[in-house]
Amino acid sequence: MGKFFQFLLIAGSFLCPSVLPAQRQPSLQASGKHATDREAIGAVLQAQQSAWNRADVDAFLQGYWHSPELTFSGSSGVARGWDGVLARYKKNYPDRAAMGQLDFSNLEFRFLGPDAALVLGKWHLKREKDEVGGVFTLVWQRFPDGWRIIHDHTSAVVEKAH
Repeated sequence: MGKFFQFLLIAGSFLCPSVLPAQRQPSLQASGKHATDREAIGAVLQAQQSAWNRADVDAFLQGYWHSPELTFSGSSGVARGWDGVLARYKKNYPDRAAMGQLDFSNLEFRFLGPDAALVLGKWHLKREKDEVGGVFTLVWQRFPDGWRIIHDHTSAVVEKAH
């Protein structure tokens, strides 16, 4: 095998962990190495859930990076900047009835370096008129004042009847 192909095979194994043997794949819930970081990110998510459930969108947004470079991807496209993400939330969730009660679950953490993480999870809203839910992927960065979401991709998932 040529050196170039050996390089591609090795590089691919770092970029796509699913090609690694099971014993070499990193655990999403890696032992104690990132326990403090998982707790810190979890605390931000818990604060967001609490803020949402008291219909406080401004407090909910405190978990996001307050920057024009913040991005949010969803079914209505991409919102850019903290102000744009705030406006999107306020438009789509104008009152307590629209907001309902939020629950995050099934969180999976993957640390991409000492100051970056990817968190996958599920969200569920219980409202008087209906219940909706879906999945999210959050990209986190550690800043001097703590972990913040720098990109959020949230999708609704329609439950299929069995």
